[in-house]
Amino acid sequence: MGSGKIAGAKTIKASEFKAKCLKLMDEVADSGAEIVITKNGHPVSRLVPYRKRPKSLFGIDKGRFTILGDIIEPLDVEWEVNAGRTGDGDE
Repeated sequence: MGSGKIAGAKTIKASEFKAKCLKLMDEVADSGAEIVITKNGHPVSRLVPYRKRPKSLFGIDKGRFTILGDIIEPLDVEWEVNAGRTGDGDE
């Protein structure tokens, strides 16, 4: 299909897209991969699968991360603070 790939996406000429539009829409919906449509060798449009946006971003990554150890207790590490440091190299 088409003339190659642009940044990992399949590309297709606009004339070929016009002839195969419905088939390509089904392919994108099934595979989830986008297709870049080109005109005169330049990308002009993208066909991407439709994805519903979540109602809220709160909790969107639930279950994707595991907490190891205690994240509440302070670390037993001493910190140094340079009081009065100007940042210009004079100390």
